[in-house]
Amino acid sequence: MGRERPLDQDDDHDQVPLLEYQHAPPRSPPPSSDHFKRTGSYWTAIAHVITAVIGSGVLSLAWSTAQLGWIAGPIALLSLAGITVVSVFLLSDCYRSPDPEFGVIRNGSYTKAVKFYLGKKSLLWCGVILQTNFFGNDIAYVMTAANSMRAIHISNCYHYKGHEAPCDHGVTFYMLVFGASQIVFSQIPNFHDMEWLSIIAAIMSFCYASVGFSLGFAKVIENGTIKGSIGGIPQATVAKKVWKVCQALGDIAFAYPFSTILLEIQDTLRSPPAENKTMKKASLSAVFITTFFYFCCGSFGYAAFGNQTPGNLLTGFGFYEPYWLIDFANVCVIIHLVGGYQMFCQPVFAFMEAWLAEKYPNNGFINKSYTFKVPLLPSLNLSPFRLCTRTFYVATTTGIAITFPYFNQVLGVMGSLTFWPLIIYFPVQMYFVQLKVVAWTRKWVILQTFSTVCLIISTTALIGSIEGIISAKLE
Repeated sequence: MGRERPLDQDDDHDQVPLLEYQHAPPRSPPPSSDHFKRTGSYWTAIAHVITAVIGSGVLSLAWSTAQLGWIAGPIALLSLAGITVVSVFLLSDCYRSPDPEFGVIRNGSYTKAVKFYLGKKSLLWCGVILQTNFFGNDIAYVMTAANSMRAIHISNCYHYKGHEAPCDHGVTFYMLVFGASQIVFSQIPNFHDMEWLSIIAAIMSFCYASVGFSLGFAKVIENGTIKGSIGGIPQATVAKKVWKVCQALGDIAFAYPFSTILLEIQDTLRSPPAENKTMKKASLSAVFITTFFYFCCGSFGYAAFGNQTPGNLLTGFGFYEPYWLIDFANVCVIIHLVGGYQMFCQPVFAFMEAWLAEKYPNNGFINKSYTFKVPLLPSLNLSPFRLCTRTFYVATTTGIAITFPYFNQVLGVMGSLTFWPLIIYFPVQMYFVQLKVVAWTRKWVILQTFSTVCLIISTTALIGSIEGIISAKLE
Protein backbone atom coordinates (compact mmCIF):
# COMPACT_ATOMS: atom_id res chain seq x y z
CA MET A 1 0.00 0.00 0.00
CA GLY A 2 1.61 3.23 -1.09
CA ARG A 3 2.09 6.21 1.16
CA GLU A 4 0.25 9.39 0.23
CA ARG A 5 2.25 12.55 -0.35
CA PRO A 6 2.10 15.12 2.44
CA LEU A 7 -0.53 17.78 2.12
CA ASP A 8 0.93 21.03 0.90
CA GLN A 9 -0.20 24.60 0.44
CA ASP A 10 -1.06 24.15 -3.22
CA ASP A 11 -3.29 21.17 -2.55
CA ASP A 12 -5.29 22.62 0.30
CA HIS A 13 -3.91 25.77 1.82
CA ASP A 14 -6.57 26.14 4.49
CA GLN A 15 -6.09 22.75 6.11
CA VAL A 16 -5.40 22.74 9.82
CA PRO A 17 -1.91 22.50 11.35
CA LEU A 18 -0.37 19.14 12.17
CA LEU A 19 -1.29 17.47 15.41
CA GLU A 20 1.40 16.54 17.90
CA TYR A 21 2.34 12.88 18.08
CA GLN A 22 5.00 12.59 20.76
CA HIS A 23 6.03 9.16 22.03
CA ALA A 24 3.43 7.42 19.85
CA PRO A 25 3.93 3.63 19.64
CA PRO A 26 4.67 2.01 16.25
CA ARG A 27 1.53 1.07 14.35
CA SER A 28 0.46 -0.45 11.09
CA PRO A 29 -0.65 1.70 8.16
CA PRO A 30 -4.24 2.91 8.44
CA PRO A 31 -6.79 1.33 6.10
CA SER A 32 -7.03 3.12 2.79
CA SER A 33 -9.53 3.35 -0.04
CA ASP A 34 -6.97 4.46 -2.60
CA HIS A 35 -7.73 1.51 -4.84
CA PHE A 36 -10.92 3.34 -5.80
CA LYS A 37 -10.68 5.79 -8.66
CA ARG A 38 -12.15 9.04 -7.43
CA THR A 39 -14.14 10.65 -10.24
CA GLY A 40 -16.68 12.68 -8.27
CA SER A 41 -17.22 16.38 -8.87
CA TYR A 42 -19.13 19.37 -7.52
CA TRP A 43 -22.23 18.19 -9.38
CA THR A 44 -22.10 14.57 -8.24
CA ALA A 45 -21.58 15.77 -4.66
CA ILE A 46 -24.72 17.91 -4.95
CA ALA A 47 -26.60 14.88 -6.31
CA HIS A 48 -25.45 12.71 -3.39
CA VAL A 49 -26.38 15.37 -0.82
CA ILE A 50 -29.81 16.06 -2.31
CA THR A 51 -30.50 12.32 -2.51
CA ALA A 52 -29.65 12.03 1.18
CA VAL A 53 -31.43 15.19 2.37
CA ILE A 54 -34.61 15.62 0.30
CA GLY A 55 -36.19 12.37 1.33
CA SER A 56 -39.10 11.33 3.46
CA GLY A 57 -38.55 14.36 5.69
CA VAL A 58 -39.70 16.93 3.13
CA LEU A 59 -43.18 15.42 3.01
CA SER A 60 -43.75 15.99 6.73
CA LEU A 61 -42.68 19.63 6.78
CA ALA A 62 -46.14 21.05 6.11
CA TRP A 63 -47.35 19.15 9.20
CA SER A 64 -44.36 20.40 11.20
CA THR A 65 -45.00 23.99 10.12
CA ALA A 66 -48.65 23.57 11.09
CA GLN A 67 -47.67 22.50 14.62
CA LEU A 68 -45.22 25.39 15.07
CA GLY A 69 -47.15 28.18 13.33
CA TRP A 70 -46.19 30.91 10.89
CA ILE A 71 -43.38 32.39 12.97
CA ALA A 72 -41.75 29.44 14.75
CA GLY A 73 -42.07 27.14 11.71
CA PRO A 74 -39.94 29.16 9.26
CA ILE A 75 -37.50 30.09 12.05
CA ALA A 76 -37.01 26.38 12.84
CA LEU A 77 -36.39 25.57 9.16
CA LEU A 78 -33.81 28.34 8.79
CA SER A 79 -32.14 27.47 12.09
CA LEU A 80 -31.71 23.82 11.15
CA ALA A 81 -30.33 24.85 7.76
CA GLY A 82 -27.76 27.08 9.48
CA ILE A 83 -26.82 24.38 11.98
CA THR A 84 -26.34 21.90 9.14
CA VAL A 85 -24.02 24.27 7.28
CA VAL A 86 -21.91 24.86 10.40
CA SER A 87 -21.64 21.11 11.01
CA VAL A 88 -20.69 20.42 7.39
CA PHE A 89 -17.98 23.08 7.36
CA LEU A 90 -16.46 21.74 10.59
CA LEU A 91 -16.54 18.14 9.39
CA SER A 92 -15.36 18.52 5.79
CA ASP A 93 -11.90 19.63 6.99
CA CYS A 94 -11.56 16.33 8.86
CA TYR A 95 -11.29 14.32 5.64
CA ARG A 96 -7.52 14.67 5.24
CA SER A 97 -5.58 14.15 8.44
CA PRO A 98 -1.85 14.75 9.05
CA ASP A 99 -0.03 11.64 10.21
CA PRO A 100 3.62 11.55 11.33
CA GLU A 101 4.28 8.06 9.97
CA PHE A 102 2.21 7.86 6.81
CA GLY A 103 2.08 11.43 5.57
CA VAL A 104 -1.55 12.40 5.10
CA ILE A 105 -4.34 9.86 5.48
CA ARG A 106 -7.90 10.05 4.21
CA ASN A 107 -10.76 9.65 6.65
CA GLY A 108 -13.24 8.23 4.16
CA SER A 109 -15.97 7.76 6.74
CA TYR A 110 -17.35 9.47 9.82
CA THR A 111 -16.06 6.72 12.13
CA LYS A 112 -12.52 6.93 10.74
CA ALA A 113 -12.44 10.65 11.49
CA VAL A 114 -13.75 10.14 15.03
CA LYS A 115 -11.17 7.41 15.68
CA PHE A 116 -8.31 9.56 14.38
CA TYR A 117 -9.16 12.75 16.27
CA LEU A 118 -10.96 11.52 19.39
CA GLY A 119 -9.69 7.98 19.94
CA LYS A 120 -11.16 4.51 20.31
CA LYS A 121 -13.37 5.24 23.32
CA SER A 122 -15.28 7.91 21.42
CA LEU A 123 -15.37 5.62 18.40
CA LEU A 124 -17.25 2.94 20.32
CA TRP A 125 -20.31 4.95 21.26
CA CYS A 126 -20.12 7.02 18.07
CA GLY A 127 -20.27 3.80 16.07
CA VAL A 128 -23.36 2.59 17.93
CA ILE A 129 -25.21 5.90 17.47
CA LEU A 130 -24.12 6.25 13.84
CA GLN A 131 -25.20 2.76 12.80
CA THR A 132 -28.49 3.32 14.65
CA ASN A 133 -28.96 6.52 12.66
CA PHE A 134 -28.38 4.77 9.34
CA PHE A 135 -30.60 1.89 10.35
CA GLY A 136 -33.38 4.24 11.50
CA ASN A 137 -33.24 6.26 8.30
CA ASP A 138 -33.70 3.12 6.26
CA ILE A 139 -36.68 2.06 8.38
CA ALA A 140 -38.26 5.47 7.75
CA TYR A 141 -37.59 5.12 4.02
CA VAL A 142 -39.32 1.72 3.90
CA MET A 143 -42.40 3.28 5.53
CA THR A 144 -42.37 6.30 3.23
CA ALA A 145 -42.03 4.26 0.05
CA ALA A 146 -44.82 1.93 1.15
CA ASN A 147 -47.10 4.88 1.94
CA SER A 148 -46.46 6.28 -1.54
CA MET A 149 -47.30 2.93 -3.17
CA ARG A 150 -50.47 2.77 -1.10
CA ALA A 151 -51.33 6.36 -2.06
CA ILE A 152 -51.15 5.48 -5.77
CA HIS A 153 -53.62 2.64 -5.23
CA ILE A 154 -56.01 4.84 -3.22
CA SER A 155 -55.69 7.80 -5.62
CA ASN A 156 -56.79 5.68 -8.56
CA CYS A 157 -59.60 4.14 -6.53
CA TYR A 158 -60.92 7.56 -5.47
CA HIS A 159 -60.75 8.84 -9.03
CA TYR A 160 -62.85 6.02 -10.45
CA LYS A 161 -65.13 5.23 -7.49
CA GLY A 162 -65.46 8.56 -5.69
CA HIS A 163 -63.92 9.99 -2.55
CA GLU A 164 -66.33 8.15 -0.25
CA ALA A 165 -65.49 4.72 -1.66
CA PRO A 166 -63.87 2.13 0.69
CA CYS A 167 -60.44 2.42 -0.92
CA ASP A 168 -58.18 2.13 2.11
CA HIS A 169 -55.46 -0.49 1.84
CA GLY A 170 -52.81 -1.71 4.25
CA VAL A 171 -49.12 -0.97 3.76
CA THR A 172 -47.56 -4.29 4.75
CA PHE A 173 -47.61 -5.69 1.21
CA TYR A 174 -46.01 -2.53 -0.17
CA MET A 175 -43.28 -2.61 2.48
CA LEU A 176 -42.47 -6.16 1.39
CA VAL A 177 -42.32 -5.08 -2.26
CA PHE A 178 -39.96 -2.21 -1.47
CA GLY A 179 -37.84 -4.48 0.71
CA ALA A 180 -37.54 -7.01 -2.12
CA SER A 181 -36.31 -4.29 -4.48
CA GLN A 182 -33.72 -3.18 -1.93
CA ILE A 183 -32.30 -6.69 -1.72
CA VAL A 184 -31.40 -6.29 -5.40
CA PHE A 185 -30.01 -2.73 -5.15
CA SER A 186 -28.09 -3.58 -1.98
CA GLN A 187 -25.78 -5.75 -4.07
CA ILE A 188 -24.19 -2.57 -5.45
CA PRO A 189 -20.65 -3.13 -4.12
CA ASN A 190 -19.99 0.26 -2.51
CA PHE A 191 -20.55 4.02 -2.46
CA HIS A 192 -18.23 4.59 -5.41
CA ASP A 193 -20.48 2.58 -7.74
CA MET A 194 -23.76 4.38 -7.11
CA GLU A 195 -23.26 7.84 -8.65
CA TRP A 196 -25.80 6.99 -11.36
CA LEU A 197 -28.40 6.01 -8.75
CA SER A 198 -27.88 9.24 -6.79
CA ILE A 199 -28.29 11.36 -9.92
CA ILE A 200 -31.57 9.64 -10.80
CA ALA A 201 -32.78 9.93 -7.20
CA ALA A 202 -31.88 13.64 -7.04
CA ILE A 203 -33.87 14.32 -10.22
CA MET A 204 -36.85 12.46 -8.74
CA SER A 205 -36.64 14.52 -5.54
CA PHE A 206 -36.87 17.75 -7.54
CA CYS A 207 -39.91 16.36 -9.35
CA TYR A 208 -42.00 15.35 -6.36
CA ALA A 209 -40.98 18.34 -4.22
CA SER A 210 -42.01 20.62 -7.09
CA VAL A 211 -45.34 18.82 -7.43
CA GLY A 212 -45.91 19.08 -3.68
CA PHE A 213 -45.45 22.83 -3.38
CA SER A 214 -47.17 23.48 -6.74
CA LEU A 215 -50.29 21.65 -5.57
CA GLY A 216 -50.15 23.58 -2.29
CA PHE A 217 -49.85 26.88 -4.17
CA ALA A 218 -52.76 25.94 -6.46
CA LYS A 219 -54.87 25.02 -3.43
CA VAL A 220 -54.17 28.41 -1.84
CA ILE A 221 -55.30 30.14 -5.05
CA GLU A 222 -58.42 27.95 -5.14
CA ASN A 223 -59.25 28.73 -1.49
CA GLY A 224 -58.67 32.44 -2.02
CA THR A 225 -57.11 32.72 1.43
CA ILE A 226 -54.02 31.75 3.38
CA LYS A 227 -54.92 29.38 6.20
CA GLY A 228 -53.03 28.85 9.42
CA SER A 229 -52.14 30.99 12.41
CA ILE A 230 -49.14 32.36 14.27
CA GLY A 231 -49.49 29.76 17.02
CA GLY A 232 -50.11 26.76 14.79
CA ILE A 233 -52.72 24.05 15.26
CA PRO A 234 -54.44 24.41 18.67
CA GLN A 235 -54.57 21.34 20.93
CA ALA A 236 -56.93 20.27 23.68
CA THR A 237 -54.34 20.81 26.42
CA VAL A 238 -51.08 22.69 26.85
CA ALA A 239 -49.23 19.41 27.37
CA LYS A 240 -50.57 18.04 24.07
CA LYS A 241 -49.43 21.19 22.29
CA VAL A 242 -45.96 20.89 23.80
CA TRP A 243 -45.68 17.26 22.66
CA LYS A 244 -46.70 18.16 19.11
CA VAL A 245 -44.22 21.05 18.96
CA CYS A 246 -41.45 18.76 20.19
CA GLN A 247 -42.36 16.14 17.61
CA ALA A 248 -42.37 18.76 14.86
CA LEU A 249 -38.86 19.85 15.85
CA GLY A 250 -37.76 16.22 15.65
CA ASP A 251 -39.23 15.91 12.14
CA ILE A 252 -37.34 19.00 10.99
CA ALA A 253 -34.15 17.70 12.60
CA PHE A 254 -34.60 14.50 10.60
CA ALA A 255 -35.19 16.40 7.36
CA TYR A 256 -31.93 18.35 7.14
CA PRO A 257 -28.64 16.88 8.34
CA PHE A 258 -26.43 14.71 6.15
CA SER A 259 -23.18 15.09 8.09
CA THR A 260 -23.19 11.39 8.91
CA ILE A 261 -22.44 10.49 5.28
CA LEU A 262 -20.56 13.65 4.32
CA LEU A 263 -17.11 12.06 4.46
CA GLU A 264 -18.28 9.10 2.37
CA ILE A 265 -19.45 11.57 -0.26
CA GLN A 266 -16.25 13.57 0.02
CA ASP A 267 -14.23 10.39 -0.48
CA THR A 268 -15.68 10.07 -4.00
CA LEU A 269 -14.38 13.49 -5.11
CA ARG A 270 -11.41 13.92 -7.42
CA SER A 271 -8.70 16.46 -6.67
CA PRO A 272 -7.55 19.08 -7.40
CA PRO A 273 -9.30 21.22 -6.31
CA ALA A 274 -9.00 20.13 -2.70
CA GLU A 275 -11.84 17.83 -1.65
CA ASN A 276 -12.89 19.95 1.33
CA LYS A 277 -13.32 23.03 -0.86
CA THR A 278 -15.47 21.15 -3.36
CA MET A 279 -17.49 19.57 -0.56
CA LYS A 280 -18.16 22.88 1.18
CA LYS A 281 -19.24 24.52 -2.07
CA ALA A 282 -21.47 21.59 -3.04
CA SER A 283 -22.98 21.35 0.45
CA LEU A 284 -23.79 25.06 0.57
CA SER A 285 -25.50 24.84 -2.82
CA ALA A 286 -27.42 21.70 -1.86
CA VAL A 287 -28.59 23.14 1.47
CA PHE A 288 -29.76 26.31 -0.31
CA ILE A 289 -31.72 24.23 -2.84
CA THR A 290 -33.27 21.99 -0.19
CA THR A 291 -34.18 24.94 2.02
CA PHE A 292 -36.04 26.50 -0.90
CA PHE A 293 -38.05 23.32 -1.46
CA TYR A 294 -38.61 22.86 2.26
CA PHE A 295 -39.97 26.38 2.62
CA CYS A 296 -42.23 25.93 -0.38
CA CYS A 297 -43.59 22.53 0.72
CA GLY A 298 -43.94 23.52 4.37
CA SER A 299 -45.42 26.96 3.82
CA PHE A 300 -47.75 26.25 0.90
CA GLY A 301 -48.90 22.99 2.49
CA TYR A 302 -49.85 24.76 5.73
CA ALA A 303 -51.35 27.73 3.87
CA ALA A 304 -53.51 25.34 1.82
CA PHE A 305 -54.87 23.15 4.64
CA GLY A 306 -54.39 25.05 7.90
CA ASN A 307 -55.45 22.94 10.87
CA GLN A 308 -56.21 19.97 8.59
CA THR A 309 -52.64 19.74 7.25
CA PRO A 310 -51.83 16.04 6.66
CA GLY A 311 -48.78 14.33 8.12
CA ASN A 312 -47.50 13.47 4.65
CA LEU A 313 -48.22 16.03 1.94
CA LEU A 314 -48.52 13.55 -0.93
CA THR A 315 -50.07 10.55 0.83
CA GLY A 316 -52.37 12.28 3.35
CA PHE A 317 -54.96 13.04 0.65
CA GLY A 318 -55.42 16.70 1.07
CA PHE A 319 -55.05 16.57 -2.72
CA TYR A 320 -57.24 14.29 -4.84
CA GLU A 321 -56.94 15.71 -8.34
CA PRO A 322 -55.38 15.63 -10.81
CA TYR A 323 -54.95 12.03 -9.75
CA TRP A 324 -52.36 11.32 -12.44
CA LEU A 325 -50.14 14.08 -11.03
CA ILE A 326 -50.46 12.64 -7.51
CA ASP A 327 -49.51 9.24 -8.93
CA PHE A 328 -46.53 10.71 -10.78
CA ALA A 329 -45.26 12.47 -7.67
CA ASN A 330 -45.53 9.31 -5.59
CA VAL A 331 -43.73 7.27 -8.24
CA CYS A 332 -40.94 9.86 -8.05
CA VAL A 333 -40.89 9.48 -4.26
CA ILE A 334 -40.53 5.70 -4.57
CA ILE A 335 -37.70 5.90 -7.11
CA HIS A 336 -35.92 8.52 -5.01
CA LEU A 337 -36.20 6.42 -1.86
CA VAL A 338 -34.60 3.46 -3.63
CA GLY A 339 -31.48 5.63 -3.93
CA GLY A 340 -32.00 7.25 -0.53
CA TYR A 341 -32.11 3.86 1.19
CA GLN A 342 -28.78 2.96 -0.42
CA MET A 343 -27.20 6.24 0.71
CA PHE A 344 -27.65 5.16 4.32
CA CYS A 345 -27.19 1.40 4.11
CA GLN A 346 -23.94 1.44 2.11
CA PRO A 347 -21.90 2.93 5.01
CA VAL A 348 -23.32 0.20 7.27
CA PHE A 349 -22.30 -2.47 4.79
CA ALA A 350 -18.83 -0.95 4.36
CA PHE A 351 -18.26 -0.83 8.12
CA MET A 352 -19.47 -4.37 8.74
CA GLU A 353 -17.66 -5.94 5.79
CA ALA A 354 -14.37 -4.16 6.46
CA TRP A 355 -14.44 -5.27 10.10
CA LEU A 356 -15.14 -8.91 9.22
CA ALA A 357 -12.56 -8.92 6.41
CA GLU A 358 -9.94 -7.65 8.84
CA LYS A 359 -10.94 -10.15 11.51
CA TYR A 360 -11.07 -13.13 9.11
CA PRO A 361 -8.64 -12.28 6.29
CA ASN A 362 -8.35 -15.87 5.05
CA ASN A 363 -12.04 -16.72 5.02
CA GLY A 364 -13.07 -17.34 1.43
CA PHE A 365 -16.79 -16.89 2.07
CA ILE A 366 -16.22 -13.38 3.42
CA ASN A 367 -13.52 -12.19 1.03
CA LYS A 368 -14.31 -13.80 -2.31
CA SER A 369 -16.50 -12.23 -4.96
CA TYR A 370 -17.45 -13.31 -8.48
CA THR A 371 -17.86 -11.27 -11.64
CA PHE A 372 -20.72 -12.04 -14.01
CA LYS A 373 -21.04 -10.80 -17.56
CA VAL A 374 -24.54 -9.72 -18.53
CA PRO A 375 -25.31 -8.78 -22.16
CA LEU A 376 -25.84 -5.04 -22.70
CA LEU A 377 -25.10 -4.31 -19.04
CA PRO A 378 -21.92 -3.60 -17.04
CA SER A 379 -20.25 -6.54 -15.34
CA LEU A 380 -21.82 -7.58 -12.05
CA ASN A 381 -19.62 -8.17 -9.03
CA LEU A 382 -21.44 -10.42 -6.57
CA SER A 383 -20.40 -11.93 -3.27
CA PRO A 384 -22.21 -14.76 -1.42
CA PHE A 385 -21.33 -13.05 1.86
CA ARG A 386 -22.76 -9.72 0.68
CA LEU A 387 -25.89 -11.45 -0.53
CA CYS A 388 -26.54 -13.05 2.87
CA THR A 389 -25.67 -10.15 5.17
CA ARG A 390 -27.27 -7.42 3.10
CA THR A 391 -30.43 -9.43 2.60
CA PHE A 392 -30.62 -9.88 6.37
CA TYR A 393 -30.20 -6.11 6.89
CA VAL A 394 -32.98 -5.27 4.42
CA ALA A 395 -35.26 -7.89 5.95
CA THR A 396 -34.68 -6.44 9.43
CA THR A 397 -35.44 -2.83 8.45
CA THR A 398 -38.55 -3.98 6.60
CA GLY A 399 -39.74 -6.06 9.54
CA ILE A 400 -39.38 -3.19 12.01
CA ALA A 401 -41.17 -0.82 9.62
CA ILE A 402 -44.09 -3.26 9.44
CA THR A 403 -44.20 -3.43 13.25
CA PHE A 404 -44.06 0.36 13.87
CA PRO A 405 -45.74 2.08 10.89
CA TYR A 406 -45.97 5.54 12.47
CA PHE A 407 -44.54 7.94 9.91
CA ASN A 408 -44.22 11.31 11.68
CA GLN A 409 -43.46 9.88 15.09
CA VAL A 410 -40.66 7.63 13.80
CA LEU A 411 -39.14 10.51 11.84
CA GLY A 412 -39.13 12.59 14.99
CA VAL A 413 -37.45 9.89 17.08
CA MET A 414 -34.78 9.18 14.46
CA GLY A 415 -34.03 12.86 13.99
CA SER A 416 -33.89 13.87 17.63
CA LEU A 417 -32.10 10.75 18.92
CA THR A 418 -29.05 11.16 16.71
CA PHE A 419 -29.10 14.87 15.90
CA TRP A 420 -26.99 16.23 18.75
CA PRO A 421 -24.24 13.60 19.05
CA LEU A 422 -23.65 13.10 15.33
CA ILE A 423 -24.40 16.51 13.85
CA ILE A 424 -23.14 18.71 16.68
CA TYR A 425 -21.04 17.07 19.38
CA PHE A 426 -18.50 15.04 17.40
CA PRO A 427 -17.84 17.67 14.68
CA VAL A 428 -17.31 20.32 17.36
CA GLN A 429 -14.96 18.12 19.39
CA MET A 430 -12.95 17.15 16.31
CA TYR A 431 -12.68 20.82 15.41
CA PHE A 432 -11.26 21.55 18.88
CA VAL A 433 -8.61 18.86 18.40
CA GLN A 434 -7.77 20.00 14.87
CA LEU A 435 -7.14 23.62 15.77
CA LYS A 436 -6.02 22.96 19.35
CA VAL A 437 -8.73 25.25 20.67
CA VAL A 438 -8.00 26.09 24.31
CA ALA A 439 -10.80 25.83 26.87
CA TRP A 440 -12.57 29.06 27.83
CA THR A 441 -11.31 31.00 24.85
CA ARG A 442 -13.90 32.93 22.87
CA LYS A 443 -14.15 30.32 20.11
CA TRP A 444 -14.44 27.49 22.67
CA VAL A 445 -17.23 29.25 24.59
CA ILE A 446 -19.21 30.04 21.41
CA LEU A 447 -19.06 26.47 20.10
CA GLN A 448 -19.81 24.92 23.50
CA THR A 449 -22.82 27.21 23.90
CA PHE A 450 -23.94 26.25 20.39
CA SER A 451 -23.58 22.57 21.31
CA THR A 452 -25.49 22.96 24.59
CA VAL A 453 -28.43 24.75 22.97
CA CYS A 454 -28.66 22.04 20.31
CA LEU A 455 -28.59 19.36 23.03
CA ILE A 456 -31.56 20.95 24.78
CA ILE A 457 -33.52 21.15 21.51
CA SER A 458 -32.64 17.57 20.60
CA THR A 459 -33.64 16.20 24.02
CA THR A 460 -36.94 18.05 23.94
CA ALA A 461 -37.71 16.77 20.45
CA LEU A 462 -36.86 13.19 21.45
CA ILE A 463 -39.22 13.24 24.45
CA GLY A 464 -42.06 14.62 22.32
CA SER A 465 -41.52 12.06 19.55
CA ILE A 466 -41.45 9.11 21.95
CA GLU A 467 -44.67 10.36 23.49
CA GLY A 468 -46.13 10.54 19.96
CA ILE A 469 -45.32 6.89 19.25
CA ILE A 470 -46.82 5.80 22.60
CA SER A 471 -50.00 7.79 21.90
CA ALA A 472 -50.27 6.42 18.35
CA LYS A 473 -49.82 2.87 19.63
CA LEU A 474 -52.60 3.32 22.19
CA GLU A 475 -55.08 4.84 19.72
